[in-house]
Parts: sequence; structure tokens; C-alpha cells
Amino acid sequence: QLARDLLSGTAAKDLFVFTAGDGGTLVGAIVFSRLRYDQDERTVFVLGPVAVATDRQGKGIGQKLLAHGLAALRSAGVDIAMTYGDPNFYARVGFMPIREADAQAPFALNHSEGWLAQSLTEQPLTPLQGPSRCVEALNDPVFW
Repeated sequence: QLARDLLSGTAAKDLFVFTAGDGGTLVGAIVFSRLRYDQDERTVFVLGPVAVATDRQGKGIGQKLLAHGLAALRSAGVDIAMTYGDPNFYARVGFMPIREADAQAPFALNHSEGWLAQSLTEQPLTPLQGPSRCVEALNDPVFW
């Protein structure tokens, strides 16, 4: 339902969607949506959801999708990519743990060790200023 809500209710300028297929069959998809920081001019997108077909997991599809998506965001001028998930998995594509004090999540995090980010520019990642606001589809504490 989250994917449907993101796709149907989010403005195109606030969304990046990448898919992987095999012979006309969808085998993976990732979605990035805009995350705004009220006192920060940098462009930030948050990753989620990420899905790979069960029978295709462990074959590198997710990592290839993520590498492709991050390169596309970088080319589009996005400054920072963030996600909330398994640090061991996302470290493989350049995400690093960050403190909530350095980048406030839209809601309190249940697992702060899963709050991750990476700079998509040549500039080092520095704290994001102000409270954050996510797109409407993610604007529910259940996702955080």
C-alpha cells in the first residue's frame, strides 16, 4: 500500500522510481521521495520502500538498483540520500550511520542505528538544519 500511495499521491518532482525486470517480469523496485529540512537548502531524498522478488534475493539485484538509483540522483543534482534500514546492507552502497541530532527524522525512530545517509556531492555530509518533513505517503510514525 505504501508503494501505491507514493506513486499515486506524490508529485513527480518529489519522486524517483527505479525498477529491474527480467523478460518482462518485474523483479525489483526502489523508491526515493523528497525529505525537506526547514532550515537547510540542500536537496535530500529518502529511500523506501525497496523490494526484490523473493526468488531473486541474494543475487545482487537490490544493490545494482541502488547503485543505479544513487547515480541518477547524483546526476539530477540531489545533495543527500538517506534511508532507514539495515546498516550492514546499505553500507554496501555507501550509506553510513548518522545521529538523529545531525539529521532529524520526521518522527521518532524506533531503531536509531538504522538512520543512514550519504553525500551525493563532493562535499562531506554535515548536519542538516531544522525539522524535517517527508511526503504525505510516509507521513505516519509506523514507517519510522
